[in-house]
Amino acid sequence: MANVVVIGAQWGDEGKGKIVDWLSQRAEIVVRFQGGHNAGHTLVIDGTVYKLSLLPSGVVRPGKLSIIGNGVVVDPWALLTEIANIGKQGVHVTPENLKVSESATLILPLHRELDTYREDSTNQPLGTTRRGIGPAYEDKVGRRAVRVCDLADDSQLGHQVDRLLAYHNALRKGFGKPPVDGDALVRSLKEIAPKILPFADPVWRRLAEARRLGKHVLFEGAQGTLLDVDQGTYPYVTSSNTTAGAASTGAGVGPGAIDHVLGITKAYTTRVGAGPFPTELDDEIGRGIGERGKEFGTVTGRRRRCGWFDAVAVRQAVKIGGIDGIALTKLDVLDGMKELKVCTHYLLDGHSVDYLPAGASPQARVRPVYETMEGWSESTRGARSYAALPATAVKYIRRIEELIEAPVTLLSTSPERDDTILLKDPFAA
Repeated sequence: MANVVVIGAQWGDEGKGKIVDWLSQRAEIVVRFQGGHNAGHTLVIDGTVYKLSLLPSGVVRPGKLSIIGNGVVVDPWALLTEIANIGKQGVHVTPENLKVSESATLILPLHRELDTYREDSTNQPLGTTRRGIGPAYEDKVGRRAVRVCDLADDSQLGHQVDRLLAYHNALRKGFGKPPVDGDALVRSLKEIAPKILPFADPVWRRLAEARRLGKHVLFEGAQGTLLDVDQGTYPYVTSSNTTAGAASTGAGVGPGAIDHVLGITKAYTTRVGAGPFPTELDDEIGRGIGERGKEFGTVTGRRRRCGWFDAVAVRQAVKIGGIDGIALTKLDVLDGMKELKVCTHYLLDGHSVDYLPAGASPQARVRPVYETMEGWSESTRGARSYAALPATAVKYIRRIEELIEAPVTLLSTSPERDDTILLKDPFAA
């Protein structure tokens, strides 16, 4: 019985939410394994729009178990708000259908504040969502974080907070900000603990049992490969590992539990926030793609930068992530364009290169080299079979497969759940 990891193969916002939701009909368990509520997934089901941040995308499917793994940083107040909001839309999240790893690190108000202080103190901000994700991961690595399990131990919670504030209050003094009131923080954590602890669970045991029973598990990544803290366009990256390998450490399963890696990529390229973007189109074409594709961040509402498909970057993501197949999304956004361009390689200081370098300076200097292809006038929106696609659209897909060295195994032709073409079932791997 195959377990599948779904990851983004660009700079995030590739449409993972819809794909995970669609695939979750074949899975019993859906697991978020990294990131925080800086990640946004939009689902459109029978015309109803669901916007998720922390909750796994499979939560809208009745009868599925959703898990937030230890690799996720959890803002407990944001989690409860999201549960309440989606409840108003008729999706009821309870401790029976949602489990949160007892080892997950908590995002506290001081993390959000530090995130803001840092972004406001420089003329070269990283473009974070200011939600405290990075500072929370720093505390996790620094071994001073407050975790979900700590909420259950009143006798030690105060000591945990004191150790945390010894670090943070020194930082705040450097920013000219007042210290955190430790007693008030402890009180607020004790107040929210009874609402969070019912969801707490040693999820690694639950996943081990699921594997023993042969259940399908779907692991859902947030952000995209090119935002990975090690493999992405550093320093303009997120604070966690976004590649398929992070599913093991972020959920508490061995690498042998992963049978298939599905990479999600748009039929063009987008990016939110600062950082290199070789194929960016700062012109009417780019703005037109953004308008047709409704390219605004789910979490922040920020306008996404748009550009031509970057086969170099996606091929790199395929190799780094061990991607077995690609889900190509938003093909319909390219409908009506007379010609399309695909970046086949870069020029760096006059020399041809076939990968995105690690350094920030060469990343900023690479220039795309394009191959021009014929577009199509017909509509692909809502197509549910390969035969319904225009011949030139099929040719575009085939060329992408050649350039990224991976097959397109799934196509999405609109935000609606069922407007999906499955070419190979990843659960049959």
